[in-house]
Amino acid sequence: MATDKKSRKFSGFDGLVFSTNPDQQLDHILNDETETLAANRQQLKVQLDKKQRAGKAVTLVSGFVGTDEDLKALGKLLKSKCGVGGAVKDGEILVQGDFREKILEILLANGYKAKRAGG
Repeated sequence: MATDKKSRKFSGFDGLVFSTNPDQQLDHILNDETETLAANRQQLKVQLDKKQRAGKAVTLVSGFVGTDEDLKALGKLLKSKCGVGGAVKDGEILVQGDFREKILEILLANGYKAKRAGG
């Protein structure tokens, strides 16, 4: 599955945890925004997830590389096409219910490279 939130948040600091150097420059790291890859270069994985959700199924779309705004726009598109609710958090799109096939069709129709993951 995806890496945890904390390790992704600080992965760009190259091991720097704390510095007493007043001239230390971290602005380039903090302001570095990931560019969104073109749809045909994305490697998305669509899977069913029931873990820690009281037995309720959600369709999980992971592997998106890009800005949060573009991820939210894709999440909104998927939720509206499926007619259900969901969320976009931790770099993943959660759609309530088992919509793996429908989401795969939508992603492929929009030019994304997507495949089923898991059982």
